[in-house]
Amino acid sequence: MKVVILAGGLGTRLGEETSLKPKPMVEIGGRPILWHIMKIYSSYGFNDFIVLAGYKKEVIYDYFDNYRLRQSNVTFDLANNTRTELSSHAEPWKVTVLDTGKDTLTGGRLRQAKEFVGNETFMLTYGDGVSDVNIPALIRSHKESGAYATVTTVQPEGRFGIVEVDPNGRVTNFQEKPKNESWINGGYFVLEPKIFDYIPDRDSAIWEKEPLQNLARDGQLNAYKHRGFWRPMDMLKDKQDLNKMWENGNAPWKIWDKQTPTVKAHQCIDPYKVAEQQQPQKH
Repeated sequence: MKVVILAGGLGTRLGEETSLKPKPMVEIGGRPILWHIMKIYSSYGFNDFIVLAGYKKEVIYDYFDNYRLRQSNVTFDLANNTRTELSSHAEPWKVTVLDTGKDTLTGGRLRQAKEFVGNETFMLTYGDGVSDVNIPALIRSHKESGAYATVTTVQPEGRFGIVEVDPNGRVTNFQEKPKNESWINGGYFVLEPKIFDYIPDRDSAIWEKEPLQNLARDGQLNAYKHRGFWRPMDMLKDKQDLNKMWENGNAPWKIWDKQTPTVKAHQCIDPYKVAEQQQPQKH
């Protein structure tokens, strides 16, 4: 099953960094957040990626073009103009990077992936959000729903604390950044090829508007409720918070180092079989 990642946005709220690179290439713990997202999927055995680039696409091209070299010990023989890799650690990833246009919006970018995903179920997410979402459980929810699309819904922390005050001016409750009661779009979609029928054939199409609204209208949009960790990197503070989590060894999305019932990344798998294997044992 292929994983499509939207990675063409500007990320204007992240300040100077995105004047030099696209938002998904902003680093968390010395690695682009795009790498972290790919590691999440790869930890479950999904290693075939389609990256939908746009703004400063050359940064993404250069990163993957030199990825193996960056992970290697290398001998450079300058006299003979040769390079020998002594050892290397590279991910088992196949990465297709598509130039979907600098100003194209999310629906227009996704539509350009149609011929590359083929007539198969595929996954989609944004290139700026990390989570400990259980991918096999997400796929199982999608399969059982029979819908064309499944969206992972989350309840993010509020940006501000809540203070409840009685008529006498006494504080009756104080909560520091509680979780919102509403469920929002957290990305991490599972999609059927039929969703392309819902995307207008124009670069200005926005995936989150007409396509998702019409899928919901037709009863073809399933929700998978994720109650665990999810965090987007919308603003500079988000980046700083994610870096602190990583540096302190408290990065909940770093599931690839945890003893969880994941599928080894090198295995060739059927994602639906994986989802079925992850079901709780009945006693």
